[in-house]
Amino acid sequence: MKITKDSYVTCEYELYTGSGKEEIVEKATPEAPLALIVGAGFLLEAFEKQLMGLEAGDKFDFTLTPEEAYGEVSDAYVLELEKELFKNDKGEFHSDVVYEGNAVPMLDNQGNQLVGIVEKVGDDTVTMNFNHPLAGQTLHFVGSVLEARPATEEDRQRLTAQFSGHAGGCCGDDHDHEGGCSCCSGCH
Repeated sequence: MKITKDSYVTCEYELYTGSGKEEIVEKATPEAPLALIVGAGFLLEAFEKQLMGLEAGDKFDFTLTPEEAYGEVSDAYVLELEKELFKNDKGEFHSDVVYEGNAVPMLDNQGNQLVGIVEKVGDDTVTMNFNHPLAGQTLHFVGSVLEARPATEEDRQRLTAQFSGHAGGCCGDDHDHEGGCSCCSGCH
């Protein structure tokens, strides 16, 4: 079956970034493939477009520009937040979670889940970078389609739960992490 909108697809791939000497940054294997429903809105539209018309067994090798992927790096996504946001009910700062270089899951004002990288911890503020880690990067995908078939309702429910973080919590483990922080909302 050729891949069309609403197809259930699994694929294995290697994702490279960089120009000239590329670096592998992600890998989906036949044992742990990427599963998607084309057009469901969970993955990059440009990635899905590249899969259209392919069949199980077909190989792919394509590049996405930053504009087609995660956009350019933007200073607008680097924010200075009050340190108070990272304290628990006892007023204790979560230094075990909020430290330079660490990824901290949080919620924005609309309840959307985002992950920010801590760039700096100051006396009164924490500088967070909410740019996607691959923003500004050209993405090179090399892989193959393992399976392509019409999506079932079970596929939709499973993948919706997986991509929305409701398959046992945002990180898939249905628990709070040490220091009173949850996967989705940051510290509380």
